[in-house]
Amino acid sequence: MKEYLRKYFILRKHNASVMWKKAKINKMCYLFLAPYAILFFAFYILPVCSSIVLSFTDYNILEAPNFVGVKNYLNLILQDDVFLIGVKNTFLIAVITGPLGYIMAFLFAWLINELPRWLRTIAVIVFYAPSIAGNVYQIFTIFFRGDAYGYVNAFLTEWGFIDAPKLWLTDPKYMLPICMIVILWMSLGTGFLSFVAGLQGVDKSLFEAGYVDGIKNRWQELWYITLPSMKPMLLFGAVMAITNSFSVCNQTMALCGYPSTDYAARTVVTHLFDYGFSRFEMGYASAIATMLFLVMILCKKFVTNILQRVGT
Repeated sequence: MKEYLRKYFILRKHNASVMWKKAKINKMCYLFLAPYAILFFAFYILPVCSSIVLSFTDYNILEAPNFVGVKNYLNLILQDDVFLIGVKNTFLIAVITGPLGYIMAFLFAWLINELPRWLRTIAVIVFYAPSIAGNVYQIFTIFFRGDAYGYVNAFLTEWGFIDAPKLWLTDPKYMLPICMIVILWMSLGTGFLSFVAGLQGVDKSLFEAGYVDGIKNRWQELWYITLPSMKPMLLFGAVMAITNSFSVCNQTMALCGYPSTDYAARTVVTHLFDYGFSRFEMGYASAIATMLFLVMILCKKFVTNILQRVGT
């Protein structure tokens, strides 16, 4: 046992020495990398680690954090009924809009890729515009107004589908479905652009080889050639879809109010916003953020395992 440990530490010392020599040789590369690495650590790694630490404290910004252990997590799961409503709504949004938005983004990118170059450029701008137009989703407050002047109420009344205007954005029955429609409308974002770029980068010679090997239609071409060739873009689009579907907040707050009626449009991020920026209970808000972070990591791992089987 002693001999084994001695060899182990000798090997570790040797590896550390080799790594240090390589670092000295490539010191200019690390120097160029340093600005990004420092910013990434300061604005991504450090806040995440700080949030995890603060989640075990009672912290209100004005006073020093007070360690409370897992009390915040127990309160979240066992006592906070509004949080459980937010969890249910968030998972409904994620399960419905996440996969649908992901599939829609890829299908639109695939169809647009078949267009001539000038027409493809225009189509990409048209489809991508809603996701970069800021609070453009607020135009849906005009469509779904709760009086006779709302476009949807006016249309349905004129055609005899309803007798009186519906309170679309204040009735708990309609609030979440409407929010999902708006989220799907805005789902063609960065993932969509990555799909367009990935489709442009597929080696054309692979299609010729595929036809020689027995590819008979476009669906086989898609499954056996196109998808395996753009797995990095598919993974990136999946990560963006997971992030967007789990981080829904602004859309529900703008459309259904804050707080929404009976918390029918409450999400986990809205709950985090409530405790973090309205009540300044940063310890509790950090516990919410940590749980959401862990769930997103697990979902990302699940999707990655699925994408690895594509084309096999």
